[in-house]
Amino acid sequence: MSGAKKHGKTGLGHAMDAFSLGMVFLIGYGATRIIPSFGGGAAILGALGFLLLAGTLMSELVEVVGIPHLTGYLLAGIIAGPYVMHIIDHQSADRLEAVNSLAIALIALAGGAELRLSSLKDGLKGLVVATIIQTFVGLALSTAVFVFAKPAFVRDMPAMGILGVGLLWGVVSITRSPSAALGILSQTRASGPLARFTLSFVMASDVVVVVVLATVLTIARPMVEPGVALSFAAFGNLGHEILGSVAMGTTLGLLLAAYLKVIGKQLLVVLIALGFGATEVLHYLSLEPLLTFLVAGFVVQNLSKQGEKFLHAIEETGGIVYVIFFAGAGAHLNVPLLREFWPIAVLFTGTRALITFMNGKVASRIAKDGPAVRTWGWSPLISQAGVALGIASTIVRQFPSFGAGFRDIALACVAINELVGPVLFKFALDRTKETQAPSPSLSDAEEASPG
Repeated sequence: MSGAKKHGKTGLGHAMDAFSLGMVFLIGYGATRIIPSFGGGAAILGALGFLLLAGTLMSELVEVVGIPHLTGYLLAGIIAGPYVMHIIDHQSADRLEAVNSLAIALIALAGGAELRLSSLKDGLKGLVVATIIQTFVGLALSTAVFVFAKPAFVRDMPAMGILGVGLLWGVVSITRSPSAALGILSQTRASGPLARFTLSFVMASDVVVVVVLATVLTIARPMVEPGVALSFAAFGNLGHEILGSVAMGTTLGLLLAAYLKVIGKQLLVVLIALGFGATEVLHYLSLEPLLTFLVAGFVVQNLSKQGEKFLHAIEETGGIVYVIFFAGAGAHLNVPLLREFWPIAVLFTGTRALITFMNGKVASRIAKDGPAVRTWGWSPLISQAGVALGIASTIVRQFPSFGAGFRDIALACVAINELVGPVLFKFALDRTKETQAPSPSLSDAEEASPG
């Protein structure tokens, strides 16, 4: 993505930000104590406004020490959320999820539009090698760590059952966070080998993890539940989801390209309609919105001349939505659960990071990647968020006998990775100087997109 703007605030400006942030939290805390039953539509509007203001101010403060805006948004949500200051209650936090579909659509469209076919061809070998090693070696090693650690909720199981649950944990461990990676790239407008590798890997891993999950669910069920026959029904649904998402994304991308060329106006309305309306249609059709929108953005960029205009329209729309999306995610982080399970969560997240790091080094050596990817190619793969939680929820539904314990540890691990991962990725982009290019103007985009 294109380049980050330098931050020009003085010490006095940062002091004013800190004072303003403190006042926002103080006013929000006081308001919720004076009117504790404040609810309905006014409550959700208040929560949106509060998170937008607090998240923006927090991101300005953490940027001083090189921490990405995304982490600032998360921190604002955690502090304001139902587990700390209780400015945002559980009901309001749940209702904020309506914004998630718009944010995910914009993030995925931007990610797909940033991926040029020429750069994908250049890095194809590295992408394939990294995907294979990070997926299959990562799955095997994460399973081994789980079996060795033997969490409390599986200690009474036979060895084969523990191995089956370990395989399921391995799937959770190899999931990444497309929204976090693409959110960092959107903020920094990074451009270079590491940014291109991240975009390629995010597109590939979203598909690969879905395939691996269906495979492991099929294999693990007879191991965890002796006497249950092997069933391959999941693979039929899998084919529908992947092929249908790619086909729908291609169609959507062509329609967007035609709209940009022929009309090219009211793009804000179009993007909001896609984020809310199209996402609901995709869910109804049992398709994957993230993959669909990634493909749509890729088609606009590579099969038309409207890519730059499209990207700038997303950037102008997405800023506010990203703040609310990630601040809302912070409000959902279960702080008491993390406090309860922190020893096993630290073990699993630490070993996962080490496995990801080692696999990245091995894959880069085999593929003979350039210095940026060879040194930092593992850094965008630490973050976890919605995909991991979605898989954990699927496992809870499929295996209710141990699902609750599995979910609790998964939530604690995701909380750590969601906070640490974006910081590592932003640090890597800064070290490789991929965030230093000047940001193009909207007029440049329009000149580059005739018609």
